[in-house]
Amino acid sequence: MENSSHIEVFITVAKGAMILSGTLSMPETPSGLVIFAHGSGSSRMSPRNRYVADRLNAAGLATLLFDLLTEEEALDKRNVFDIALLANRVGAALNWCTCETRVRDLPCGLFGASTGAAAALRAAADHPSVVRAVVSRGGRPDLAKSALPRVLAPTLLLVGALDNTVLMLNRHAARSLTCDTMIEVVPGATHLFEEPGALDHVVAHATDWFGRHLAPARAV
Repeated sequence: MENSSHIEVFITVAKGAMILSGTLSMPETPSGLVIFAHGSGSSRMSPRNRYVADRLNAAGLATLLFDLLTEEEALDKRNVFDIALLANRVGAALNWCTCETRVRDLPCGLFGASTGAAAALRAAADHPSVVRAVVSRGGRPDLAKSALPRVLAPTLLLVGALDNTVLMLNRHAARSLTCDTMIEVVPGATHLFEEPGALDHVVAHATDWFGRHLAPARAV
């Protein structure tokens, strides 16, 4: 298990007119970078995403958790479901990472939850040369709509077995994905994976997926 340093960072969007706060966590020798896109009504302080990020750090992956919206933007509920807007913010984080000396040489993946998964998939479609893998936790990939066939990065869809509607939507969306796609159903889990051991299943699957697809040997 590697020790990680946690660095507060700032991501500029809209040509520098707006700044989003983030936390970059760096193991001593990271093998890749995972950017998190949180779901509706959440933030970079999401306890579930932070738990997953800590475990990915322990597995040797750097992580970036950042706020997709400013505090003022988050007050408007229309923004938390504006997938185009959220995907643009994920794209800004990807652009930031390609210029940041500490992580620019690391293969990059995206981890999205709820509506953040749709934003991650759309961003992956828009940045095919940067994003090497995507993991969705209880996500809404169906909200990415027309972007799905353009996603090239291998995509893992993690859904709780008791999250019936979202599971149906994931299975439907998977038919539109032409990349390497896998659906993993977590036994006994509901939408937020609050059940004992549910998040550990998420961590195990995500660690394996990123470990395989962010391997340095895959760099081109």
